[in-house]
This record gives sequence, C-alpha cells and structure tokens, in this order.
Amino acid sequence: MHVLIVDDEPLAQIALRNVLAGRREVEGLDTANDAVEALDKLMHRSFDVLLLDISMPEVSGIELLDQLTAHGRLPPSVVFVTAYQQHALAALEKHAVDYVLKPFSNERIEEALDAVFRRSAAERAVRLVETPPARHRLPQQKREKIAIKSNGRILLIAPDDVTSVHAEGNYVLLQADAGSYLLRVSISSIAEKLRPYGFLRIHRSVLVNASFVEELQPLTTGEYTLRMKGGKKYTVTRTYKSNLKDLAVCWIGFDGFDE
Repeated sequence: MHVLIVDDEPLAQIALRNVLAGRREVEGLDTANDAVEALDKLMHRSFDVLLLDISMPEVSGIELLDQLTAHGRLPPSVVFVTAYQQHALAALEKHAVDYVLKPFSNERIEEALDAVFRRSAAERAVRLVETPPARHRLPQQKREKIAIKSNGRILLIAPDDVTSVHAEGNYVLLQADAGSYLLRVSISSIAEKLRPYGFLRIHRSVLVNASFVEELQPLTTGEYTLRMKGGKKYTVTRTYKSNLKDLAVCWIGFDGFDE
C-alpha cells in the first residue's frame, strides 16, 4: 500500500510516520505539508491511503477531496486525523474510513490503519476480478442488499459488509467496510430490521454482525467480553447475553448463558 500523510503539523507527521514504519502493508510513504502540495502529489502519483488533517491553511482537508473529485480523480481510502470533533459529520459525508481525534495514541492510529488496509486490500481484489477472461466467467450469486438513507441519498449496501451499529443519541452510526453512515433511526428499530441478517444486540447501544465475532470471554460480573475480527472488543451486558446463543449452531463443553 502507498500512503500519503497530509498535515501541517511536523510533530503529527512524525508520529504518523513512526506508526506506519512498523506496518508491513506499507510499500511507500510520502508527506505533504498542506492541501495544495497534497493535490499536486495526488494528481501525479497513485496512493491507496490518505491520512488527512482537516484544518490547514488556505485549503482544508474536506476542500482537498472536493478539488480532487472536480479534477476527475477518485480519492484513495481516507482516514481523517484532526483536532476538531465538529467536522465528524462532514467526514462521514466523504465516506471516510475513520475519524481520529488529536492528540491520538499509537493504538488508536493502529486501529484506524487496520480498517483502512482491510478496505484497500478488498478494493484491490475487486479490481483484479472485475474483468476476468470470458471463458472463466461464472454466474454470480446475487447478494442481498439493504437500503439506507444517508445525507439525502439512498445507498445500497450488503449486510455482510456491516460490522456493527452504535446508538448516538437520536441517531445510529452504522460501521461498514466501506465507511461509516450516520442514520436518523432508533437502535431498536434497526435491530429488528437487521436481525434476519445475523445481527445481535449485545448492549442497549450496540449491535454486532455475528459473522465478525471471534471470541467470548466470561467475566466475574456475569457479563462477557466479545472480541471481533481485527481485535475490537465490546462488553456484553447481562440483559442481552442470552442473545449470544445465536452465535453458533451448537455449543460443545458449554452449559449455556445462565441468567
């Protein structure tokens, strides 16, 4: 993967470089001190991942993406790294993979990189198989889709691309491989609609896609720690732990989720 860091703060650039240096997925790394320099590099070179600050002199990170699109170039996978929480909604509108607030820890950046590298690898794989030779083409099984209304548009996404859903006040944040979507619905409503697709409610404010769950760890409180693919962990409260029985078709050496 080829990564471009765009940030006008030298210390932030150094911190991001140090994390990226330890990632085997990174094949090439470059930096830009502002959006103008970044646009020039993005127009002349190909990058898979963009670690992008929002508040920069002259041209913001959001405006950079708009200018790139206006030039007919498809932006790479984007992780916003910024000190300003109020830009989160604008970032979601740009289908950013993640939104990291400064000051950030190495662990938080690692988590964002895990997500963006998974997405970039998946997109590469899709491009490789988009136009196979005719003699190798096989009938494709139709994938079920769910329709969501986000920012005035109706998007069609596959349920198995969605990892989790989180309550955010009067909204829910739907986390998918392709990015995050903020929807004005209740978590109870979306839980009912996503149940046929293998989504489990594990907390009053969290749903998870069962196909992404890898491990359960019982706690002395009667709750469970649930670990997802990629390492993200959630606490399963006692109210919802009985839902965990739907994670597997059978349980061996396990007596069940007692109340």
